[in-house]
Amino acid sequence: MTPLDTPAAPRDEAPARAPVLTIPADAPFFIVMNAGSGRKQSAETRAILDRELGAAGRRYELRLVDDPADLSATARRAVADAIAQNGVVVGAGGDGTLCAVAAATLGSGCPYAVLPRGTFNYFSRDHGIPADLEASTRLLLTARAYPVQVGVVNGRMFLVNASLGLYPKLLEDREVYKRQFGRSRLIALFSAMATLLRRHRHLRLHIDHDGERREIRTSTLFVGNNRLQLEQIGMKEAPLLEQGLLAAIAPRALGRLAQIALTLRGAAGRLSDADNVVSFTFRRITVTHPGKRRRRVKIATDGEVTWLNMPLEFHVAPEPLFLLKPEPDIAQANRS
Repeated sequence: MTPLDTPAAPRDEAPARAPVLTIPADAPFFIVMNAGSGRKQSAETRAILDRELGAAGRRYELRLVDDPADLSATARRAVADAIAQNGVVVGAGGDGTLCAVAAATLGSGCPYAVLPRGTFNYFSRDHGIPADLEASTRLLLTARAYPVQVGVVNGRMFLVNASLGLYPKLLEDREVYKRQFGRSRLIALFSAMATLLRRHRHLRLHIDHDGERREIRTSTLFVGNNRLQLEQIGMKEAPLLEQGLLAAIAPRALGRLAQIALTLRGAAGRLSDADNVVSFTFRRITVTHPGKRRRRVKIATDGEVTWLNMPLEFHVAPEPLFLLKPEPDIAQANRS
């Protein structure tokens, strides 16, 4: 692995550490859930909320979103109501849904919580939030809100990762396979192998970081904000995220078989051993395409794919998200 920069001494100042918030015992919960995962899951969620929160005498509103296009607007209304009533906004779903609800919450000062209902649940797992719905619902009643770091690319927030190049294509193909064969980690891996066997274009990128410009040729640029995910693929930069940094990973231009071998190495948690991977940590970088500064590129943020105009500005958000999570020692024990 080839580092672009030494991560120990970034020039940008780290954001000041925000305080931990204690949630009032009567704070209502405004829960935004993506109903696209199925009515059965929605009904199960409502039943557990009634049982766990109802028994504690806590008020909540479950706002189901049938059309993903309505998710952001629904989340913004939930934030406005939570601010008015001194409540908590809760996202229920996979990492993409959690990110959309968190984006509406960021900067509002309103506490945010999650009920993980996805396949991988990297965000909740990294913060020690139980995958079991009953346990994560009970946590709402006792947890405090800790400041957590989020990343931003051209004004678009991400909790777990952002990427361009081959990785967004992998995500698009994975959704096709999921619709045909169901949601599982095995299906996701099979889909990735099928995508990597096809021809793909390489990117030539300029990366401006701390006053220096580097050029790389790569199949994908991956920016991580999740220690658990980086640990699983074996990146040594994973612990540095707790110092207010993001991590960038870019495999050098490779053929199809070499790309598959590199992917398998990452699945085995040994990506840091690879010589043909560029990686570094940062608080802010600018990414451009030589000669095509205004080029539009496909970007994936927490599994959701969109188009953005270059240059791409990746940075740590200046304000944190106030996340309801277990106390630090318990959260560490729960990470898996």
